[in-house]
Amino acid sequence: MTQYTKLSIKQLSVEDRPREKLINKGISALSDAELIAITLGSGSQRESALELARKIMAGYQNNLKELGKAGIDELTNKFHGVGNAKAISIVAAMELGRRQRLHESATYPVIKCSNDVYNIVAPIIADLPHEEFWTLMLNRANKVIGRYNVSKGGINGTVIDVRLIMKRAVEQRASSVIISHNHPSGNLNPSSQDINITKKIKEAGKIMDIPLLDHLIITENGYFSFADEGVL
Repeated sequence: MTQYTKLSIKQLSVEDRPREKLINKGISALSDAELIAITLGSGSQRESALELARKIMAGYQNNLKELGKAGIDELTNKFHGVGNAKAISIVAAMELGRRQRLHESATYPVIKCSNDVYNIVAPIIADLPHEEFWTLMLNRANKVIGRYNVSKGGINGTVIDVRLIMKRAVEQRASSVIISHNHPSGNLNPSSQDINITKKIKEAGKIMDIPLLDHLIITENGYFSFADEGVL
């Protein structure tokens, strides 16, 4: 039988203890694994919190974006010593980071090109494991006056209610709208459903005199703009 030797946090040198390191050197001195160790709070019978955190990070190629896609069930099933409480702590920490990015991009610019739209929406949805559909409301100067989550779906799609989009646009006195959604698969090609919903919102916008300026499909590696590609 394999024998496990657990090295506790207290057995590490002071400089290698995440909490002490944070206090003495500042939070920027900590590695991703050390921050995860603090989030975990404790390790397992086999490993210290730091050892467990390093194993978790290694399980996601030491990439926080990949870890951010993990759910509670995946974490508990994949790693010995990670129960619901620890998994919830990790998922909550990743969500806080995502929401911080959301607030950081809350000062909206004037939209001059599709890349401006990508910079606003990508921090929110680019790395999600499920599809989300967002709408930007613009004034006459093409400045974003609102950003709204229209719907959340599964891996392969989400349900869009065109009436709700136009209702929100009227309520916000928007002069135009831009829509966007993510493809968790990383495929930038629009599906037939993407094309159909774009046509419906474009037609509704014509009737309401609130034109649809663009539709972006967003992934971690880039975006597809209906306007740029001349298919709007």
